[in-house]
Amino acid sequence: MDLARLKTEIKELIVRELNLEGRDPATIEDDAPLFGEGLSLDSLDALQLAMSLEETFGVRIPEGDEARTIFRSVTGIAEHIEKGRANAPS
Repeated sequence: MDLARLKTEIKELIVRELNLEGRDPATIEDDAPLFGEGLSLDSLDALQLAMSLEETFGVRIPEGDEARTIFRSVTGIAEHIEKGRANAPS
C-alpha cells in the first residue's frame, strides 16, 4: 500500500473510531497536530486510537514518549505503520 493511501485510511479510522461527527477525513492535514491545537484529541482518544490502529494494521503502538512521537500527526502514524510492516517477519 502506498503512503498516500495509508494516510487516507488512517484519517478515515480516526473519524470513525473517535466519532468525530461532521468531520470529513479529507480535511485532516497530514502533518497537523492531532492533540492540542489540531484535532484536540485527548489521552482517552489516544488510547482508543492506539487500540484501533493495532487491530486494523497489525502493528504495536508503544506507550510514553515514543507514542507521543508517533501520534504527533497522521504522517507520524503512517510512518510507524510502514516501519512496523517493514520489520515484520514474512
